[in-house]
Amino acid sequence: MRAVVVTGYGPPETYTVGDLPAPEPGPGQIQVRIAAASINPADVVLPSGVYHDVTPLPFPHVPGNDFAGTVSAVGEGVTTYRIGDEVFGQAIPRALRSLAGTSRPSLGTGALAEFAVVEADTSFVTHRPPSLGVEEAAALPTVGLTARALMATAGVQPGETVLVIGATGGVGTAVIPLLARAKARIIATTTAADAALLRALGADETIGYAASSYPSGVDAAFNLSLPSNDLTAVAAAVRPGGRLLTITYPVPEQEWIGRSDVDLHFVIDMDGRLGGIRDVADLAVSGALPATIGRRYTLDQAPQACADFVDLHTTGKLVVTI
Repeated sequence: MRAVVVTGYGPPETYTVGDLPAPEPGPGQIQVRIAAASINPADVVLPSGVYHDVTPLPFPHVPGNDFAGTVSAVGEGVTTYRIGDEVFGQAIPRALRSLAGTSRPSLGTGALAEFAVVEADTSFVTHRPPSLGVEEAAALPTVGLTARALMATAGVQPGETVLVIGATGGVGTAVIPLLARAKARIIATTTAADAALLRALGADETIGYAASSYPSGVDAAFNLSLPSNDLTAVAAAVRPGGRLLTITYPVPEQEWIGRSDVDLHFVIDMDGRLGGIRDVADLAVSGALPATIGRRYTLDQAPQACADFVDLHTTGKLVVTI
């Protein structure tokens, strides 16, 4: 099969597209012929070598967590899927097994390839509804799951004001429609060029990225982009008794934000306790969770997609069609 191939630690510019043996499914696994995949931080962070002491990668490594495609082979014991089924979901690299949760982890061989093998018994893979397009399905898994986890954790009530930091990225463009559905008042950080898009998704007000632009007294703040050890200005925007939710590393500590009267939450749900990909599909089909695709690439252009993810200001998701 053809795949994005990483042969050693380095930046995306070192990735190539080459030939590898197609992975075969073992017991409890399915092989998927990939139709589309999308780029996520792990696709560039893990091969960079930043975490090689904690999560060493075996090489050659194929990046790609989020995918949509067709079941092409079924391993022993699998009854949920048959050859020809349309599926989509999230499957993280097997090198991250220790971080993948304790209940029905979703692991895969890399979605930036013509074929991938993923676990069948996981809440992070499901049948793709016919009304959900392939590219949209590939764009939604990680950001949809994260957006749902944020909403479940924050418990936003109608009329509350929510500040969204880093609103133009994949998670931001997924969570803003959900906040609008919850009847929150949404203040989102963005560039002037992306302001109209965020307003179309449901933002009530857009502001610049500078901390001096932040409002005061918001009920909740969602940090989707700043390092979690640099949130004092975001915390200062939250009212006493309000909530600050962050999805970025390092895992935050209360003293870092300089506020003891703000509830701090690090939101990550590797076990699917707050919902799975079936819930994402239902929201997408209902129109409550649209997929925002900023750029499209072919498989031959996938290394460039990974480089653009690092180097360019991107809006929504970068999708690779296989």
